[in-house]
Amino acid sequence: MAMKKSILLAVLLTLFSCENDDDFNNNPFLVDISFQVILNTNLPQYADLDFPGNSVVIPNQGLRGVVVYYIGNNDYRAFELSDPNHSPNSCSTMRVNGIEATCPCPDDNFKYNIITGEPMNGGEFPMKPYRATRQGDDIIVSN
Repeated sequence: MAMKKSILLAVLLTLFSCENDDDFNNNPFLVDISFQVILNTNLPQYADLDFPGNSVVIPNQGLRGVVVYYIGNNDYRAFELSDPNHSPNSCSTMRVNGIEATCPCPDDNFKYNIITGEPMNGGEFPMKPYRATRQGDDIIVSN
């Protein structure tokens, strides 16, 4: 009987301790869409992702585009470029400059850190994260 309780406790602890992608899905403005894009770093448009501190913007992926940033040691970050603090519209595609993504909408002008996704000057929601993993010469970005 004690063995069954121990196994049940171990299973419950495992289930509740796992991070769930749904934890990031509390933003009412940005819907989840499925996509996958493979960036071959042998191609000139993605070669910067071989060097830490560089980013690449991938248009036409995600909702309004994706930014991929290389931290180093095969640690890549990828975020949605639709401003997470209002519904996607004609001005909500953020622009990347250095490590900042800025919304050009005149009514908010929110800024975000593309390494962490966190807001830099207000806004309730952080940037929507995507998975980014390195496999050989390819970086696979997906949701």
